Amino acid sequence: MENTPHWYAIHTKPKQEERTNENLRAWRVETCSPWLKVRRYNRLSRSLTYQIKPLFPGYIFARFNAQEMYHKVRFTRGVHEVVSFGGKPLPVDDEIIETVKARVGEDGYVRLEEDFKQGDKVIIHEGPFKGFVGIFKRSMKDKERIMILLTTLKNQVWLDIDSAAVKRAQ
Repeated sequence: MENTPHWYAIHTKPKQEERTNENLRAWRVETCSPWLKVRRYNRLSRSLTYQIKPLFPGYIFARFNAQEMYHKVRFTRGVHEVVSFGGKPLPVDDEIIETVKARVGEDGYVRLEEDFKQGDKVIIHEGPFKGFVGIFKRSMKDKERIMILLTTLKNQVWLDIDSAAVKRAQ
């Protein structure tokens, strides 16, 4: 094991990502525990709801000196194991962690929305317009809604729609 700090993937016990994160921070171990805020359409109430969940269920990342801290990290409450290969902890490239951190928005959650460009062909994959194809025009102020041009058999209609309901068409 190297004597320099690296990022490692930590496999947590089921649904204990938050607990593991807090316990590792108590050891003064730097962590990266990315969370998502996912919008879901509730068919019963016909409303949008939000669900908070980990980006990588069952895993977080920790930066530590494996030679000095491996034993403490491995036996921290909430940790199932440090992801290893051949009996040695497997470092995670710094660029991967930086890429994940760069996707964290002002609200503290990872953004997975696609960045559409004007003119991109999109398809609606949920809601009453499911299956319709349109052309992306622009994002609205909150970036949760977008404007697309729907072309039907006889008409062209501008539609203000939830961005989570749309994905790039192939």
